[in-house]
Amino acid sequence: MPAFAYLIFTFLQVFLVLASPAQEAFVSNNKPYDVQAHRGGRGNTVESTLPSFAWGLIDGATTLELDNGITSDGEAVVWHDNHIIAEKCTDTYPAFPGDPTYPYVGKFIANLTLAQVKTLDCGSKRQPDFPQQLLYPGARIPTLQEVFDFVECADPSHRILWNIESKIDPEHPNRTAGVEDFVQKQHAVFSASPYYRSITYQSFDWRTLIAMKELDPLISISALIDEETAFTPDNNTSLWLGGLHIDSFPGPSLGQKMAQAARAISADILSPCGTCFVPSFVTFEDERDFTTQAMVREAHTLGLSVKPWTMNGLDRIDELLRLGVDGIITDYPGVVRRWAKQQGFVVAPKYPKQRVFSCLEKHLQVTDG
Repeated sequence: MPAFAYLIFTFLQVFLVLASPAQEAFVSNNKPYDVQAHRGGRGNTVESTLPSFAWGLIDGATTLELDNGITSDGEAVVWHDNHIIAEKCTDTYPAFPGDPTYPYVGKFIANLTLAQVKTLDCGSKRQPDFPQQLLYPGARIPTLQEVFDFVECADPSHRILWNIESKIDPEHPNRTAGVEDFVQKQHAVFSASPYYRSITYQSFDWRTLIAMKELDPLISISALIDEETAFTPDNNTSLWLGGLHIDSFPGPSLGQKMAQAARAISADILSPCGTCFVPSFVTFEDERDFTTQAMVREAHTLGLSVKPWTMNGLDRIDELLRLGVDGIITDYPGVVRRWAKQQGFVVAPKYPKQRVFSCLEKHLQVTDG
């Protein structure tokens, strides 16, 4: 290629990157594009353990995404499922001799004490959908406070951001703690942490978002939503949306209505499923993708960011970027960070492996079984 033509080609490439409206917003304010490590990055490491969050830091995630359950004795633990499933965890020994609740696998978090939860080995089983997961045999389910303490060791300047979910189920209230327990217990840990102002509180159960905002208006909240929580086959009000019905909001599209519903509960972020489709029983919507241009535009008009989950395929992530989404929740934060950097975004720094592993050695708890 002649030198002059090469210079023109290079100039056009740079111009196209900088001319993208979505990219311009992030490059100009010098904030890293929000690459969120889902459950710490479960594509790389057994999920929701201290090692998974260690690798999220090493991979350069902007935000660590995680879930909380509340134990029977009121401790906020970091775990996605409302019960202990055999595909992820193994029993080792009872918390005390003759414990009638043992074995604990199969039991709900809400019916187990922290001492009982701490006996479980949740680091020895690789998930079939994530064949590259690193195993950490004996790794325990941590408390939220333990995760904060570990990450602060590796991140003494408190740069990392957090997206923390209440894992509550309004359709089966006996399976989890209630709204007040979640909000009070989680907020107590949030407010005592140096990361307090770096936390976003997210949930599919919008009752907890409303309650958290009432308790603390300064907490950023993110409204999770998908095709199962937004709609019901009989068009009744979903139990997940805090008493709201999507159809009660104006607008020609479902995406616009969902953005307005999120704004009605004072959400700061709308977090839709990025790979889902509108159910077939919803017949009044032509657009079948759940996350749409209309949704993103309406959310931005209302002052909300849009951060879809859980995105692992770069083809779909490319499509969402063209829609203007403000971040990506992913099982592969290292891959998506590399993608974001290629798009011209500022990205968060990677944390030094030596420091992270030194802190992990200090804080990691393993079962004796």
